[in-house]
Amino acid sequence: MPSLSNIFWLGVKEIRSFSHDFVLVSLVVWTFSFAVYSQAQSSSQELHNASIGYVDEDNSELSRRVIHAFLPPFYKTPRPVSLRDVDELMNTGQFTFILDIPPHFQRDVIARRHPTVQLNVDATAMVQAGLGAGYSQQIITTEVNDFLARTQRTAPPAIGLVVRIAFNPNVITAWFTSVMGIINNVTMLAIIMAGAAVVREREHGTMDHLLVMPVSPFDMAMSKVWANALVITLAVGFSLAIVVRTLLNIPVAGSVLLFMAGTAIYLFFATAIGIFLGTVARSMPQLGLLTMLIVLPMNMLSGSNTPLESMPVWLSTIMQASPSTHFVSFAQAILYRGAGFDVVWTQFLAVAGIGVIFFVIALLRFRRVSIQTV
Repeated sequence: MPSLSNIFWLGVKEIRSFSHDFVLVSLVVWTFSFAVYSQAQSSSQELHNASIGYVDEDNSELSRRVIHAFLPPFYKTPRPVSLRDVDELMNTGQFTFILDIPPHFQRDVIARRHPTVQLNVDATAMVQAGLGAGYSQQIITTEVNDFLARTQRTAPPAIGLVVRIAFNPNVITAWFTSVMGIINNVTMLAIIMAGAAVVREREHGTMDHLLVMPVSPFDMAMSKVWANALVITLAVGFSLAIVVRTLLNIPVAGSVLLFMAGTAIYLFFATAIGIFLGTVARSMPQLGLLTMLIVLPMNMLSGSNTPLESMPVWLSTIMQASPSTHFVSFAQAILYRGAGFDVVWTQFLAVAGIGVIFFVIALLRFRRVSIQTV
């Protein structure tokens, strides 16, 4: 009981210390609000409001059908341009796409002469250019086929392909990047805050005061774990409820409480890593550099950016020992696919088991540093 009381009150001290640290408070607020929102809105991987002009040299029913098929929200309303102005408009960046429909286009299509339609693309807008070129080809092909089906007897297709997109029907990038941004930020902030708590006490000399009190290194380490984990867990809940669900209007399929429970288990591991790095670093700049070396590989190789199946076998096997991989896996299962505890309990167990191992390592290091300080 005395140990539990020490852990509680030391944790309260950590929360008070955090609340008076303007930089860390601002970092947490920014990371789980504006950073998530801007990441979801700015890193779109779909075509949206692309500017398009057209030169209609045929002025036929088919050419008008093709032009009117470029609709919002993928494209802005197509604007007519003069043929002699195409190069200047592309050079000045006023249009991302300019479509040039040649003379006698409809007549040649009916006669099966395979006319050529020119699509000028400004590839400086790389994502828009790549997606828009593919969309434009599909739109033109669809309109031409529909027109021929009405004017001529054509054979039905050999097969009918029905595509069913699950969990993100409109393939909106923000549905993925917003949640993955929260998940990646959990790892980064947990390590930074726990490590900063250790470094700050060493720099301010409060570590010496704690060591002469009737508290053990285990009490001090556990207090940092639960205090920092509580702050980040509350920030994650705020981000999901306010930023993801309300501001971005992104649905969450599964149980938020189950995800929060899994996050709390994962934070046990992440804060242990932060404590370990805090005992290694001698200053905050060193802690920042060490955090970059740990966080970037963990986030990039956890499966949040690219599937584990696309990695080399040896690398994906190694990443199974990282709790961040299991964290991303059960987070996607819960929030995207609505999985229950019966589906993710093995991943919860894996995160908890690996977290205990890392906490023991961090505690041994923290104990040794404490003894050296004395």
